[in-house]
Amino acid sequence: MTPEQAAANARVGLAAIVRAFSESPRTLQGARLLGLSGWAYHVSARAGALGDVKPETVAAVLAFIAPEAVTDGWEAAVKSSAPATVAAWHLGELCNWGAEHLGGFPRLTRLHDLAQRVVDRVDTAGLPLFAAWRAMVAPNTEPGARAAVLLHLLHEHRQGVHVIAVRASGLTPLEAIIAGPDGETDAVALGWQAPYPPAGPLIRRLLWADAVTDALAGQAYAALDQPERIELAGLLESLGHRLTR
Repeated sequence: MTPEQAAANARVGLAAIVRAFSESPRTLQGARLLGLSGWAYHVSARAGALGDVKPETVAAVLAFIAPEAVTDGWEAAVKSSAPATVAAWHLGELCNWGAEHLGGFPRLTRLHDLAQRVVDRVDTAGLPLFAAWRAMVAPNTEPGARAAVLLHLLHEHRQGVHVIAVRASGLTPLEAIIAGPDGETDAVALGWQAPYPPAGPLIRRLLWADAVTDALAGQAYAALDQPERIELAGLLESLGHRLTR
């Protein structure tokens, strides 16, 4: 397994793990206690690591969410809490969730070791949101908490390099969404308004962008040798199944 293949294989498992946390009832209830709608929480919890920045900056970093939707969510959030406060709360909840749901994973120590080496290898140039999250100090040092933070960072890393790859392909974020498997459904969910471009002419460029994403993300997975990359892919798949069954 090459570093590029390891990054590609990790994609599904990381997404499943991050989704399990973000959709957990406790996380959603906590957002309501902060006085935030689901959308305002989604935007501010992720981008709040950047601190008190303008909505235009948030939209540029998040990229795949429509700028108007980002502005609505960000401005609604800052009326209730400072973005950095929301991000810090989100990190604390991620740690609590990780301690509870990942703490019993049989090979947690090995997963942590492998993921840590990949995260440490990431070159943050062009990845401001990943850099901001990696610089945050986790409030919980239990093994499950630390593992949850590392997996969140790996997912954020892929999201960041995917933005770079999409723009290098000549696609706009909206075009990349439309060319994806859920097309207009995803576009609506992310706040983009019709009319949408036809998907057909865009698909080949998105395939190229996905390959570039794997290559860029794979640079960090080169921190592991081939057997370790295979091992990490298996651990992520196993954990993803454990959390979603």
